[in-house]
Amino acid sequence: LKPTPQRFTIMKKSLLLLGLISFLPLLRAQLPRPTKFDRKAKAGFYEVERIQELRLRFSAPNWADQLESHRLAGKGTLAADLHVGEMAFREVGVRYRGGKSFRAGNPRNALHLKLDAYVEGQNVEGRNTIKLSNALRAPSMVREVLGYEMARQYLPAPEANFVRLYINEEYWGLFVNVEPIDSLFLEKHFGAADGTLVKARGSEAADAPADCKKRIYASLEYETNPECYPHNFELKSAEGWEAVQALTQHLRVAAERKPSELAELLNVDRALWMLAFNNVLVNLNSYTGQYSQNYYLYRDSLGQFNPILWDLNLAFGSFKNTGRGSDLDLAGLQQLDPLLHADTPRKPLIASLLAQPLYRKIYLAHVRTLVYEQLLSGRYLERARALQELIKVSFINDPHKYYVLADFQNSLEQTIGRRSKIPGIGELMEVRASYLKKHPEIVVVPPEVSTVKVLRREKFAAEPVRDFRIQAKVDKLPKRVKLYYRFDPREAYREVYMADDGRSDDGEAGDKTFGVRVLPPEGADTLEYFILTENARAVSFYPSLYMRVPLKVGLAEIN
Repeated sequence: LKPTPQRFTIMKKSLLLLGLISFLPLLRAQLPRPTKFDRKAKAGFYEVERIQELRLRFSAPNWADQLESHRLAGKGTLAADLHVGEMAFREVGVRYRGGKSFRAGNPRNALHLKLDAYVEGQNVEGRNTIKLSNALRAPSMVREVLGYEMARQYLPAPEANFVRLYINEEYWGLFVNVEPIDSLFLEKHFGAADGTLVKARGSEAADAPADCKKRIYASLEYETNPECYPHNFELKSAEGWEAVQALTQHLRVAAERKPSELAELLNVDRALWMLAFNNVLVNLNSYTGQYSQNYYLYRDSLGQFNPILWDLNLAFGSFKNTGRGSDLDLAGLQQLDPLLHADTPRKPLIASLLAQPLYRKIYLAHVRTLVYEQLLSGRYLERARALQELIKVSFINDPHKYYVLADFQNSLEQTIGRRSKIPGIGELMEVRASYLKKHPEIVVVPPEVSTVKVLRREKFAAEPVRDFRIQAKVDKLPKRVKLYYRFDPREAYREVYMADDGRSDDGEAGDKTFGVRVLPPEGADTLEYFILTENARAVSFYPSLYMRVPLKVGLAEIN
């Protein structure tokens, strides 16, 4: 049956009658009053601690049938008026979104709202697009919001929060509101939005040339024919296929290249962060899994491609196939090898990078950071519970929810579904954290930075300090210590080795204090920096959140 409003009303009444019999106290829960959307609020439209309210009004009586027709045809939108809190928009374009998650006749399909589809200039905080996820196969409802929160601490990733959606004044359900990968996102994270942007396809296009490789999906395997790449990627910018082909060629011969040459076309550290995140959080509906999908690549002004995570709805083991054999069971997910695909040529982003000894150490350092900072600390589970408490009433009142309240409440600690067998987030990750902590590649002890200081102007010195003299105390047998620095956030980090030789502003030789002097160019007075330390078996970074919060010092502070 197609999802006509009349059929939804009948279903709603039937479900309500059953609910009154079984769960009368729960259904008495009242939704909070409509909240005012404040355009000046600091966190704004993606503020997590406040559930946004979106109200769509379709004039077409058969709007559900029309939306489905547009989706099946693959084009077109249906006009509707929209309220975001107290902000009103006329005739926004609405269509169903989602690839394999779209279901004909489903009232809870994900939605794409184009605010300026019919009325030019309409936007929310500068954005003309709203993307609503239906949280398919996520009985806890928190997988995306939680996953993106964790990812944003280490690499560029979308913001996400929760939305109560109303259609023609009926409460339609609780959805997840995910920041689109658009020009504002790119400008925020990369300083510009005019570079090449491609999105990994969820499935291969049907009209590929005959000489294209089959069933490689968006794995970044090299193709001799440039016309093969649209088979597995969508180009979101005006041009760029040549650059994508060059990247795959670099990865193909990575074992023959120096690390610095591979980094010419790829932000290697961000790629390693994405791969570590996917593995630790068992995010297999991604590059790491069967279909190598749900990520973007953006080529910034430095000429480097940066991977961007997308669609974390099936993270935490909800999708279970690695591309090797059948789906994993719970034990297989819990004990997923941190070096999965390191020996798989058809996953060159993993195999080629981890073939480099330094990159392998950096990848394992990122795995170790995620295990200790996110999993063993218990932060992820505490946050998941807080998010569930925030949305509980809205979930209870959702007339089209996929799961009953008991599933929602148990979904952090128990497997849900006899056929789908969606692991509980805590059930999966607590055992996984213990497994990874004891893994031979993770248990090795990396170097440890205990103190960092920038030498100040000496008391009564006649001349001001005009450079930065940085010292770091490093234990656990450091072999190399490297400073990454820049004078402008829009620049790439430069790198220089620090020394413990008594001649590098480091104190005495062999005292485990490493030093280096950095002379700023004319007009520069502020330094951003972080430190990489390496011993025979591992590396570590200081601070661990260096990608988001590097160390910072100004000449004024040390004079």
